[in-house]
Amino acid sequence: MAVMDTQELDALVQGDKVHRSVYSDPEIFELEMKRLFGRAWLVLGHESQVSKPGDYFCTEMARQPVIVSRHEDGSINVLFNRCTHRGSLVCHEQSGNAKQFVCPYHGWAYEPNGHLRFVPIAHNYGDDFAARMPSLNLVPVNRVALYRGFIFASLAATGPSLLEFLGNMTSSFDDLVDRSPTGEIEIVGGVFKHAYNGNWKLVLENHNDTVHPAFVHASSVYAASAPETVASTQVSDISIRQMRQNGASSEVWEKLGLWTAGEGHSYMGDYHDDKRLVAGINNPVFEEYAEALTARLGSERTNDVLSVSRFNSIVYPNCSFMSQFRQLRIVHPIAVDRTVVYTYSFRMKGAPPSLFQDTIAFGNVVNGTASWVLTDDLEVYERVQKGLTGQLSDWVYLGRGYGDDQKDEHAMYRGGTGTSEIHIRSQFAAWKHYMTGVKA
Repeated sequence: MAVMDTQELDALVQGDKVHRSVYSDPEIFELEMKRLFGRAWLVLGHESQVSKPGDYFCTEMARQPVIVSRHEDGSINVLFNRCTHRGSLVCHEQSGNAKQFVCPYHGWAYEPNGHLRFVPIAHNYGDDFAARMPSLNLVPVNRVALYRGFIFASLAATGPSLLEFLGNMTSSFDDLVDRSPTGEIEIVGGVFKHAYNGNWKLVLENHNDTVHPAFVHASSVYAASAPETVASTQVSDISIRQMRQNGASSEVWEKLGLWTAGEGHSYMGDYHDDKRLVAGINNPVFEEYAEALTARLGSERTNDVLSVSRFNSIVYPNCSFMSQFRQLRIVHPIAVDRTVVYTYSFRMKGAPPSLFQDTIAFGNVVNGTASWVLTDDLEVYERVQKGLTGQLSDWVYLGRGYGDDQKDEHAMYRGGTGTSEIHIRSQFAAWKHYMTGVKA
């Protein structure tokens, strides 16, 4: 089958519906890797993962293996993990510290900034090889930029700057980092990975879907709401409070804020406020944390920071994070029907150590493969993927709240109802732009 032309791709997304092939067609998926994941800014991780010279971690961009490393001059480099001699991976560990990356095939050695440092029996590559060595450095990814310590990279040589790409979503990163008593956060505890047999879009669509919790997580809500289940202010009881929150009345869900910030980004507001859920409000650990934050910011600014109640912030096309619970999820498409998600937990520097237990507890409840939440979601993703292989019904309906979107003074759009599918429609508007080059 020939590559679809612009008109054919444009026809796949129509206002309140999209064609099922955007989830199920392998050729469209391959085009996404080139035009979408190959052009957009992608979140790779956080600078705390490479805090010292020689630190590195390996990840992928559009299924291409890359190394994120810190050189001795302090620079952060994103390099294609491919020896320029015969093509082998030069780094095989997930993360670590190394003075050089050595190809296991013929021993070519590269510095953390990608410069070719040493080649065994170099004289056999020709008399002018020393002069040609700089052209054989590891290939750097075209563009790298940081915002509040988060590492972004783009495979495209040109395009919007990172700040242009993020737009108002910088406020979600600010919300996360500003909650630290020192203004610094760090990834702690490595990476947790899980996979599902479904398209990559499903997880990003689900995170700000406010109707599904009452149905997908019904059994967990029921268990947490049983009279004999007691929710206390202890950090370890966050699972009970989380499940009860998922069972909130439709009136609560309808009043939530669903905001889109262009480029497919979105966030859910007014969901978890500190009075309703966060392990804290009456907890000595939280009080100690609030005091430390106040010492840095003052009472008024601290109240402003803690009053922000965002839940999932989606940075399209590969990231979702939660400020209040200090969780980061990065989406890695593997195939049209196979996706891997990397999950990281943040520790706020200067906060009481016990507060990090809240982070881990929430991560286990929401993101663990034995959790009360993720197991339900993964099952639904795979059911959706299987359903979308059907041949008789071609369209996926995204009409909840359609026509009621409201533009605010910041040029953002808010769903007319808290259960709107505005965030999914926004993602597909961005999808169409990347895939066709035509902005809606």
